Amino acid sequence: MALTRREALRGFAVSAVAGVFLAMVGAFGMNAAPLLVRLIYWVGLCVAGAVVGTGVSLFVGRDGRADEKPWLYGALVCIGITLPFTVVVWLVTELVFRGAARPEALPYFLPPVFIVTAAMTALNTLIQRKPPETHAALAGAPPARFLDRLPPRLRGAQLFAVEAQDHYLRLHTSKGEDLILLRLTDAVAELEGIEGAQTHRSWWVAKAAVEDAKRRDGRAVLSLSGGLEAPVSRAYAKALRDAGWF
Repeated sequence: MALTRREALRGFAVSAVAGVFLAMVGAFGMNAAPLLVRLIYWVGLCVAGAVVGTGVSLFVGRDGRADEKPWLYGALVCIGITLPFTVVVWLVTELVFRGAARPEALPYFLPPVFIVTAAMTALNTLIQRKPPETHAALAGAPPARFLDRLPPRLRGAQLFAVEAQDHYLRLHTSKGEDLILLRLTDAVAELEGIEGAQTHRSWWVAKAAVEDAKRRDGRAVLSLSGGLEAPVSRAYAKALRDAGWF
């Protein structure tokens, strides 16, 4: 997984804000400590955790697991951060608040570090969530396998979008519409070879079919060729906007 500079900076900013929140509420019984001490302690640890988390995320996601198995990826990231960072939190906390590190206190830091790590990992995952994408075929590569599923009357048509309806998929093409029995997740895997993305949990859209974008009831809607409109979920809106879809 390639972590962009913008994503890394966003992660650090989220961690700093979380540190301020934890300091203000006096998390884990630190209400008695002065606010300035709490701010330095929590913001410092959260930002340091983001640095460790960035390294762990790059290592764990190097083989594409972040895209293929997000829950496994998240679990491995949490474990990879918690184990070494528990030692850091234990050492800093003991030295700052007690003046000496007690080895017997180390195990008690594991649960709270894991809780904060899991919460931060989930928050960053939601903020940086990307829609499943498909990519244009390279020169000489075979066409997308999904095109073989088009009914005979739609063969040779330009595919605009695929819409999930119960157990079926409605195919929106330049030659009209039709239904086939297939899951959207399986369809997206077979659409590799056509540049597009899942804009909503029920929609995949070909990027070449997008003509315009507008907002309706606070949400983005894509205007496609043939007068079709496809919704954009809030979860995917930022990533699609950053990728130049609208």
